[in-house]
Amino acid sequence: MSSTATVSARHAPSPEASESTLHDTWTLLRFMLRRDRIRLTLWVLGIGVMAFYFANAIQGIAEDEAELAQMAGMFTDPVGRLMTGPAFGMDEPTFERFFSAGYVLFIYILIALMSVFTLVRHTRAEEQTGRAELVRANVVGRHATLTAALLLVAAANAATAVLVCLAALVGGFDPAGTVLVAAAGAGVGLFFSGAAAITAQLSESSRGASGMAGGLIGLSYVIRMGGDMAEQGGNALSWFSPLGWSQQTAPYVEDRWGPVLLLIGGAALLVLLGYWLSTKRDVGASLMPTRPGRRDARPALGTPVGVAARVLRGGLRAWGIALVLSGMMFGGYAQALVDAAGDLPEEFAQIFTGESIMLGYMACMAVFMALFTAAAGVSALTQMRGEEVRGRAELTLSAPVGRTGWLAAHLSVLLVGLALILVLVGLGTAAAAVAVLEDDGDYFGELLLATIHQGPAVLAVVGIVVALFGWFPRAASLVGWLIIGYCAFMTNFGRLLEVPELMHDANLFGHLAEYPVEEVSWTPVLVLTGLGLVGILIGFVGWNRREINRA
Repeated sequence: MSSTATVSARHAPSPEASESTLHDTWTLLRFMLRRDRIRLTLWVLGIGVMAFYFANAIQGIAEDEAELAQMAGMFTDPVGRLMTGPAFGMDEPTFERFFSAGYVLFIYILIALMSVFTLVRHTRAEEQTGRAELVRANVVGRHATLTAALLLVAAANAATAVLVCLAALVGGFDPAGTVLVAAAGAGVGLFFSGAAAITAQLSESSRGASGMAGGLIGLSYVIRMGGDMAEQGGNALSWFSPLGWSQQTAPYVEDRWGPVLLLIGGAALLVLLGYWLSTKRDVGASLMPTRPGRRDARPALGTPVGVAARVLRGGLRAWGIALVLSGMMFGGYAQALVDAAGDLPEEFAQIFTGESIMLGYMACMAVFMALFTAAAGVSALTQMRGEEVRGRAELTLSAPVGRTGWLAAHLSVLLVGLALILVLVGLGTAAAAVAVLEDDGDYFGELLLATIHQGPAVLAVVGIVVALFGWFPRAASLVGWLIIGYCAFMTNFGRLLEVPELMHDANLFGHLAEYPVEEVSWTPVLVLTGLGLVGILIGFVGWNRREINRA
């Protein structure tokens, strides 16, 4: 009896440890590192490889800086600034300035996404699944989980910054500006991890927390677009965007460190607010009250399709609203592009194909919006996997609902939703473009069809992810996002960076004709549609053969 008491006393926490809000932070950090050793490593290495490719491929595009100067107009033009940033130093371009002005912004966006997803995964997602409550049943400080997640994100940002720095140094870039580029990237990651620390307190779901933080990234990009398009170097509006701050560092030109301090200071304030908000709620609860459900369920919830619509409608609606508004914004720039067509550099022909720069621009935007529509599909399929992991799919299947019926209902809602998004985006883009164009040409039908024409590529992405969902469910979401990232990279940078043809062929969105500047080619339409349908069929076979909740 005495020995038992001695052992219990030996392992019992001291009163000081019990009262510490950070008790066992390092234990939780080691646990998080263990869980994310593959996922986070892929994020960090992927961003590092992208930075290395950008920094070194630029020098293969142009033989010298004189030739580079002929291409600088891509970024100094208002349309170029709209997409990539304020174009510091493009009056006298160098390889390192070209790297900073044209490509660094997209590296920063990936760092921001990595930070948001990682922090939400280890905070709100843990509460949502109930694991956080089990952990807190032990002697764990109130702020230990959030602190460990922030330390993990900070370490990932530091590792990413080191790789970005090495990538630019290998390219022979100036060390001072290179260190600034890496520091700004880490600052962006820390700022948006602070934002995620707040949204994790506000929303009761990981999807909602990630959506709000991701929406802030999107809003920052849109605000920066307005400020940077107005004038080279940006205007006052650019300073209202955290992404704008990162580019106002003007690396390799002015080397300003002030905006980095703004990012770090903003991150500190957001983190402190996140800590404070976490003390105002219970574990598993959220600060934003959830809307109470109806007293009586709608009759549709008694059907598989009704349940699927209830599960997927929120995400699809959010993606749809965001994409329709973005399409209207891009369409609104049609006349500005027509006005600037005579001054655009020849290199824009590599992006906006065809004799009409405006139509080439709209064709490019159609692909761009289709990529995000496919991302909405991957997000919905990830949500379906969540329904399975959390046991709700099993509860539904305990009713007289077959496996085929469950998956068919969800895929029907998903495919109809994605088709509706494409149509509405096409309508919004076409309506906005026609409203601002001074030309009397009838472009509405062509611009609408340009977006709808990308549907087979979206279906192909969905088919691949559904096939994986059926047979290898743990890999489905990761592979889906990798496909989206790869296709986005190839669509935006493949031509400019002159990547091998085999890499172009692997881009699902690179096979369809760029309508309306090219005639529709039915062969890729049929091939991509077939790929999507075959993938869905394979997914059904796997779903009916494997165990539910299979890891």
